[in-house]
Amino acid sequence: MLLSLARSRRILFVGGKGGVGKTSVSAALALARARDGGRVLLVSTDPAHNLGQVWDAQLSDAPTRVFTHGAGPDGASPDRAGSGSAGFVDAVEIDPHATIERHFANVADTMRRLLPDRLHAQARQHLEQAKAAPGSHESAVLERIAELIETSRGTHDLVLFDTAPSGHTLRLLALPAQLTTWMETLLASRDRSERFAAAARSVVGRGDDQPSADAELRRTLIARRDRFSLMGRLVTDAAHTSFIVVSVAERLPVAESIEVVRQLTALHIDPAAIVLNRRSPADAGALLAARRVQEERQLERLRDAVGGIPIVQTPLLPGDLAGAEALGLLADHLVASRT
Repeated sequence: MLLSLARSRRILFVGGKGGVGKTSVSAALALARARDGGRVLLVSTDPAHNLGQVWDAQLSDAPTRVFTHGAGPDGASPDRAGSGSAGFVDAVEIDPHATIERHFANVADTMRRLLPDRLHAQARQHLEQAKAAPGSHESAVLERIAELIETSRGTHDLVLFDTAPSGHTLRLLALPAQLTTWMETLLASRDRSERFAAAARSVVGRGDDQPSADAELRRTLIARRDRFSLMGRLVTDAAHTSFIVVSVAERLPVAESIEVVRQLTALHIDPAAIVLNRRSPADAGALLAARRVQEERQLERLRDAVGGIPIVQTPLLPGDLAGAEALGLLADHLVASRT
C-alpha cells in the first residue's frame, strides 16, 4: 500500500509525535521506492536532524547520494550518480541558517541597487534585526522546501519530507496560504503607492529611474508570491501530495495522531496513511504479550477515530536502524504490511 502511494505521489510528508520513528520510516520508504526504480529526494525539515545518523552519512543542505539500487549494503556504488534508470536516494538536511543568510543576502543586494546611498546603513540594520524576528526560521525552512520542490522537477520522481514533530510541521504547512495572502496584500499596497508616486512625478516632472526600480521590486514580490502559491496548491492537491502519520500504539502518541489527522483535514491536506510503528510481539514472553494487549486497545481506538484511513503496522525490530541494510529490513515490512 505504501509503495503504491510512493509511486503515485510527487510529494510525501512523513510526520507525527517526536520519538515514534518518523526518520526511520521516511528513510525506509525512500529506500523501498528507490529499489522500485524511483528517483527519490529525501529531505529532513527537523531542526534536530537525525537523517545523517540513520543513513550513516554526512549530510548537508545540498543533496547527497546515500543509496543507489544495486549498490552494496552501505549504499556505495562505483558511480555515485547512479546509472541509467536505476533508482536512488539523495538526502538533504535543511539548514535554516544558510537559507536565511542566502535570502537576506539577495534582499540586501536588491536594496543596495534600489535605495539611495544615504539609506544603506539603515537598511542593513533593519535586515540584521529581521533575521532574528519571530517566524524567520519557519519562513526559511518553507522557502527551502519550495525551492527543493521546484528544482527537483525532472531529476526526482518523489520528494519525501522527514518532518519535525507534529505541532511545528502543522504550523509550517499552514504557512503557504498565509504567506500568499500576505504577499498579495503587500503587492496591492505597492500598486496603490506606485499610482500615487506616478501621479506626483507627472506633476513635478521628475525623470529619474524610480519606475524601473519599482518594477524590479514588484517582480521580486510577484516571484515570491507565486512560489508560495504554487506550493500551497501542490500541498493541498491529493493527486500530488499526501501525508503519512507515524505513531506507536501508546495512549499519548495515538491521541496526537488523531489530532494530526483532524488538523491535516482542516488544512485540506490528504492524510493518506498511518504507520503504527514498533508493534510488540505477542509470543516473546509475558511482558511483551501484556504490552501487546494494551497496544491492541490503542489500535482500536485509532481505527475508530480515523475512519477509513489505512493503518500499516511494523514490528519491533532488533538493533539500531542505521545504514541501508537495516533500513532495507524495515522497508520490507512497510511494503509487505497489510492494512
